[in-house]
Amino acid sequence: MATSSTALLHLVIPASRRRRHLVPRAAHSESAPPAASVDRRRFIAHTAAAAAVSPLVLPRWTPAARADEVPALSEWERIFLPIDSGVVLLDIAFVPDDPSHGFLLGTRQTILETKDGGNTWFPRSIPSAEDEDFNYRFNSVSFKGREGWIIGKPAILLHTSDAGESWERIPLSAQLPGNMVYIKATGEQSAEMVTDEGAIYVTSNRGYNWKAAVQETVSATLNRTVSSGISGASYYTGTFNTVNRSADGRYVAVSSRGNFYLTWEPGQPFWQPHNRAVARRIQNMGWRADGGLWLLVRGGGLFLSRGTGITEDFEEVQVQSRGFGILDVGYRSQEEAWAAGGSGVLLKTTNGGKSWMRDKAADNIAANLYSVKFLDDRKGFVLGNDGVLLRYLG
Repeated sequence: MATSSTALLHLVIPASRRRRHLVPRAAHSESAPPAASVDRRRFIAHTAAAAAVSPLVLPRWTPAARADEVPALSEWERIFLPIDSGVVLLDIAFVPDDPSHGFLLGTRQTILETKDGGNTWFPRSIPSAEDEDFNYRFNSVSFKGREGWIIGKPAILLHTSDAGESWERIPLSAQLPGNMVYIKATGEQSAEMVTDEGAIYVTSNRGYNWKAAVQETVSATLNRTVSSGISGASYYTGTFNTVNRSADGRYVAVSSRGNFYLTWEPGQPFWQPHNRAVARRIQNMGWRADGGLWLLVRGGGLFLSRGTGITEDFEEVQVQSRGFGILDVGYRSQEEAWAAGGSGVLLKTTNGGKSWMRDKAADNIAANLYSVKFLDDRKGFVLGNDGVLLRYLG
């Protein structure tokens, strides 16, 4: 189904210290008496004293000593939220002009707000999002300066120009192809929006109208001759499973069945399909801090692209996922990144992804961790189901 480049949407309303073992000296300066003068009773007394001294000499590998030497790996704390159990957290963003002020989104019409950097959260009511009898799933939030956007399903678009103090609802065209899954604030009164059918729209006038950045949906692209050679592309009628945007505006998306992936760069008229380079189906893909790609497959596999940019050349990295799926990766810097997944799996790398170690911070949390978000090198969050939110401590 082709999308038009004409306007589709219109604005209606504005190591702790190691314990030292003090060991008594087993020998002393007094000279030993002649053997003839040592009677049986004194011999037994000397033997008992030596036996009492020996057990105090503890080897360094005993459990007590080893416990003192294990470093504290956890760099996260759980933040408890005033929401019902069963809510899945989906996105988080902070106001650049006020870094302590942020918004957290989720299912069941969940919008939470913080004004202390994410330490405490409170429910936020937006009247324009409560006019109809819908249980919205809020998918994405983004800020640029004091201007922000929220999208959700069923189709809803909210906009603020005062850092979220007030929100206005912007009506959407009924002909919008697919459900909105991602929005990015790109500048003053400007934003970029993506649907799960591959439509990309941009606005430069606060959402009064939007222009299509691609000429057709992914289904139309794949069902043409350009799909030749792409496994599973013929008669494709599916949607995106995940979509991720790089800092410079490039996108990578995974098909709903995970059998191939697609990329798009600004200026391209169509999405570009790619065969997956691994046997297992793709779970998620995204961008590394150095401009390369990471790729997760079902069953807990992690792959990194060789080099940077868009490629089909990947190599597997060994991770200790305990058999649970890894669902997302977030980079704090080019060297440090965190991966999260099912049943509280939390992994860390400090060498750009070449090796990973497991952090046991969430082992006792009965939840799946779906998303890792680093807003800068000091502020990061992990979002999960059942309202689980972890905050990075550093």
